[in-house]
Formats: sequence, C-alpha cells, structure tokens
Amino acid sequence: MLSFAASHAKEKSAADKIFDTVIAANKAIAQYGRDKVVNAAPGTYLNDNGQIGFLPTVEKIYRNLPASEIVSYASIAGVPEYLEAVTESVFRQFKPEAYTKTIATVGGTGALHNIVNNYSEVGDTVLTTDWCWGPYRSVCEDLQRNFATFPMFAANGLFNLADLSTKINEILAGQDRVVLILNTPAHNPTGYSLTEDEWDAVLAMLKDCTAGGLKKVILVIDIAYIDYAGEASRQFLQKLSALPDHVLAVLAFSMSKGYTLYGQRAGAMIGVSRFQEVMREFDNINQYSCRATWSNVNRAAMRALATIFKDAALVEQVDRERQQYVQKISERAGIFTAEAQAVGLRMYPYKAGFFLTIPCANPEQACRSLTNDLIFAVALSKGVRLSVCAIPTVQIHGLAGKVAAAIEK
Repeated sequence: MLSFAASHAKEKSAADKIFDTVIAANKAIAQYGRDKVVNAAPGTYLNDNGQIGFLPTVEKIYRNLPASEIVSYASIAGVPEYLEAVTESVFRQFKPEAYTKTIATVGGTGALHNIVNNYSEVGDTVLTTDWCWGPYRSVCEDLQRNFATFPMFAANGLFNLADLSTKINEILAGQDRVVLILNTPAHNPTGYSLTEDEWDAVLAMLKDCTAGGLKKVILVIDIAYIDYAGEASRQFLQKLSALPDHVLAVLAFSMSKGYTLYGQRAGAMIGVSRFQEVMREFDNINQYSCRATWSNVNRAAMRALATIFKDAALVEQVDRERQQYVQKISERAGIFTAEAQAVGLRMYPYKAGFFLTIPCANPEQACRSLTNDLIFAVALSKGVRLSVCAIPTVQIHGLAGKVAAAIEK
C-alpha cells in the first residue's frame, strides 16, 4: 500500500469503540423505537425521556452571551475570569495551602496532552490503573510514550496501593520521572472513589519513592466527574497542601460533565506545588504547548463559567440543578446494584459517577449477546461498561439479569 505517513504514525486509527456503539444504538432506536432499545454507551447525561441534559441556568447564560463573547478569540492562557472561576469551581472550600496555577485547555483531554507532552520524555512510560478511560493510551502513544497499568483493585475490592507502589518503583528504576494518572472521584469506568485513608497512603508512598530528590512524580488527578461525587469528595484536595517536594500535582478539569457543555471543549489544567518557581515553569511551558497545539479555547464556554461564578446565587442555582442529575444517576445505579446482588452478578464497587463496570472473561462476546436484546453496552478489555448516566430508569429494572445471562452465555 502506498503510504506517506511517518514511521511513528503508520498504524494509527481513529476508530472509537464508544462512539461506534452509540451510533449502532441510535440506528436501532430509529428502527425499533426508543422504548425498545437500551443505549448503555453514551458518556452524557440523558433524562428519563432519552434527551440529553443541559443545565437550565448554564443554557440560559450560554445562549444569552453577546456576539463578541461567542466569536472573539480568547487569550492563550484563557479568559482571566474563567481561570478564576475554574479554580473556585474545583476547590470550593478545600483549596490547598500551596502555589497553584490554572491554564485553559481543550477539555480535560487537552490537559492530559500537555501533561504527557511536557512532563515525560519520548520513550518514557506513563502509568495509570488497568481500568481506565481508553484515550489515556491514545494520548501517550500519539506522543511516543509507553503506556503501562497496574491492577486497580486488590483482592478485598479496595484500591490496590501495593501494586501501584511496586509498579511505580519499577518504572522509576529505569527513568528519572513518571507521570501517574489517577481518575477519581467517580472513576470512569467503575464509579470508584479513593477514600481519605487511601489518599493518605498514596501520598506517603509517593514521598517514599521520591525521597532523596533523584526521582520525580507528576501526579495527574483526572477530576472530570467530581461534581457528581458529592461535596465531601473534594476534601482530599486539601491533602495537596502536604505534597512531597518532588511531586507535582496537576488536576485535569472539564466543563463537559459538571456544566453539560460536552461539545464546547472547554477545560483546564491546574498545577499544585509547594514551590513558586515550579508554577512559573508550569505556566510558561504549558501556555507554549497550548499555542502550538490548539491556540486558544472556546471563548463562549469560558465566559459562561465566568458569568456563573461572578454571582453566588447563580453558583447555588447551577449546583441545585446538577444535584437533580446526581440523584437520578444515583437512583439508577442503586437499582442496578441491588438487582446485580440479587442475581449474583459481580460488579466493581460503585460510589458515584456516570458509569459502572461488570468484569467478565469475554466482554466482546457478552456485548454481542446483549445486542440481541437491543442492549448496547461498551466492551472493555476485561469487562462491560454501562452508562447509568444515560439509561432511563424504567430500563434499568431487569437489566442486571440480562447482563448476567449474556455473560453466562
């Protein structure tokens, strides 16, 4: 085959299993009707009528922006008021006593791109959990980094600190730094959140493996679903006040989930360090990468968030509206979890968020079996992901039994 691709690009492919499953589900809906099809694939909140959720206050503010705030360029670092709003939105009353810096990115994915690009060397290994969002691997491989995982759960069903410690020390034996990505709270795809004690143990382990100052860890905390995990879920952020000297924390923020502006691609990266010079470097190198990659971020989305956080009453109103979505998702997950237990279907511990996951030996085969019942779920490498954010409550009833039957087949 005639190819013009560079050697490192030859085997790339843009196919996406999640979006492909959503397309297949929508075709089935058009053929059989919405009430006959269970679309368990989208990463967006859908109400019980199958319509995408758009927080009413966010929608009103967004639609009423003046033309100049929709069509104008934004500065490379982001609209200043947006950067302030992101910082307040993320930390609330739990801001750590440390230096922080916020830079606008194209969604949370843009933050991950900048982090991998600027804090690891070509050929380095980036580490995350074995259950993870698939594009983590894509970002790493596109930037010519190696991608490695450790088993997320120990035998007791809790976070697997022992294997994380073993793997991170193994990687640091061969390179002088490691980017570690942890998606919490409300982990995609399992719905797990690290506990306060687990966070203490993680930070203590990172202090041990960077003792002596010869090794560094860039701790990436993907907080895309933090607004669906309850206010208490933010308490761990205060623990970043005591970061070890040779650990840089970076939070990957997205407006997609918490503010229902999925397609507007507005996000941010928030650096946290004990050292001001680390934050100056963070600002310089990541703004440079923003300019070299996407130039600047969607101004309208940034202005919408800035407008909300200028008024405490608007913040409270948006939080109240979002809480209705949180309660609905929690209700759906509660029904499924109870029925899964009743039919003996094993699932990973769900605490909050858009998804839950059922481990199985043959996920592709299980998902093909489910499509015979017009149930469209996402096959992961070691299990089946269900989007409780998107499945109407009436369709949750009986779903666990059907999933169990598909896995049994």
